[in-house]
Amino acid sequence: MTEHKTIDVLLVEDDPGDVLMTREAFAENKVANRLAVVSDGVSALEFLRKEGEHADAPTPDLVLLDLNLPRMDGREVLAAMKSDEQLRRIPVVVLTTSEAEEDVLRSYSLHANAYVTKPVDFERFIDVVRQIDDFFVSVVRLPSR
Repeated sequence: MTEHKTIDVLLVEDDPGDVLMTREAFAENKVANRLAVVSDGVSALEFLRKEGEHADAPTPDLVLLDLNLPRMDGREVLAAMKSDEQLRRIPVVVLTTSEAEEDVLRSYSLHANAYVTKPVDFERFIDVVRQIDDFFVSVVRLPSR
């Protein structure tokens, strides 16, 4: 089995409950990944581009992106990331409540690496986040920074 490594994850999520559940899922998984959180699309791009208050932010190894965000939605964030030479290599998992086929198709058209619908059940949500974490830590080889 592959040795676990620590990765930096950026969670772009405006729902405090989902942020809390994601933090709990990471904590329960007992992997010391660093989880940074921003609550809207504009802040996500500032974080990724190391602008303003995010000047010292780490470059994330993985982005967990909600689609329904204030100020700039997740689709716009994804489009901006994948059209930016410096950001396009960062894997993006769309993690959203939307089950709409058009959102799935659009996300993959914008080069999302995966599309996951958030379960409403707490235990299932924790399990899904844990599986994403496991996959990107122990299965996938991420690009070097």
